[in-house]
Amino acid sequence: MTQGTFGAPAGEPDLVQLLTPEGERCEHPDYAFDLDDEAVRGFYRDMVLTRRIDAEAIALQRQGELGIWASLLGQEAAQIGSGRAVRQQDFIFPTYREHGVAWCRGIDPLALISLFRGVDHGGWDPADVNFHLYTIVIGAQTLHATGYAMGMQRDGCVGTGDPERDAAVLAYFGDGASAQGDVNESFIWSAVFNTPTVYFLQNNQWAISAPQERQSRIPLYRRAAGFGFPGVRVDGNDVLACYAVTKAALQQARDGGGPTLIEAFTYRMGAHTTTDDPTRYRLQDELEHWKLKDPLARVKAYLTRNALVDDAFLSDLDAEADDLAAHVRAGTLSMPEPDFAATFDRVYAEMTPELRAQQEWFREYHASFQAADGGAPHAEVTR
Repeated sequence: MTQGTFGAPAGEPDLVQLLTPEGERCEHPDYAFDLDDEAVRGFYRDMVLTRRIDAEAIALQRQGELGIWASLLGQEAAQIGSGRAVRQQDFIFPTYREHGVAWCRGIDPLALISLFRGVDHGGWDPADVNFHLYTIVIGAQTLHATGYAMGMQRDGCVGTGDPERDAAVLAYFGDGASAQGDVNESFIWSAVFNTPTVYFLQNNQWAISAPQERQSRIPLYRRAAGFGFPGVRVDGNDVLACYAVTKAALQQARDGGGPTLIEAFTYRMGAHTTTDDPTRYRLQDELEHWKLKDPLARVKAYLTRNALVDDAFLSDLDAEADDLAAHVRAGTLSMPEPDFAATFDRVYAEMTPELRAQQEWFREYHASFQAADGGAPHAEVTR
């Protein structure tokens, strides 16, 4: 079967697609999925569990246990496909929505939840998993990624021919962020210095309430040409294609071939965050159209049609998802209250006398509320 025309605008080349919305494998002249069906089963498991984490987090937020949550619903294939293409020595710079990529890096979802609960700024050490803390400032992480990639060059970790040493950087951002100055500045630096950076743009077609046609007059992947490096558009709901395209771009970067912009053309099936109401600016018909291209459904169709999974596999996966949801809920509800006074410990590498005095004042101030309430922490201060 030849490549599909999923989402490609008139006059533009087709998206890179290796698995159709109906779950049929197809070929592309430049990219191939080189893993076996066991890997496809693994990708499906990743997407199912990631979606369940997302659903549980939304429920927790609706019940007042999280301050906010940024859903990835509909973008599982883009995140799992690209996340599984990364080698251990590569470094990832996420936005605040890359829960699936964090899962690929082995990060406990509770480490993500703690940020949205207000307990900490992220419960993992980036140096341990080569996955930076979530970045809330739109597009800022692309500059961080570019600088880190330049450091890799200077450390001799690019183009050596050693697969255990050569590394690249994968930077995530969205279609709305593509209009930010930080993103465009990072493109300039990456192009001029030929950095080993892969920019992974998840085009979910809505920058909060601004549709794609209000953001750019050309397909976003074509912007890369203006900066002097290649861009490619991939079916962002096709986990196999996202893996293949990201793998190739990362290898090119590791070999010293410079940056690439990948536009994963997908759709945000949920709200921008739990503070958003998408029914105010988009039609239900649009959502129903994209449900037919659901990234999980197409993989399940492929696996079941080819007898690569049975009822026992699917039943076990559902049970695993239930257990994971229970872990997320129980872990969230048992998180300790944050120690706001510890914020002063993280301003400088060494505590200054002025900061120490401010910290002591804050502790006394906080204790005054506990004393007024008979020893109970004051809710508005501790949360």
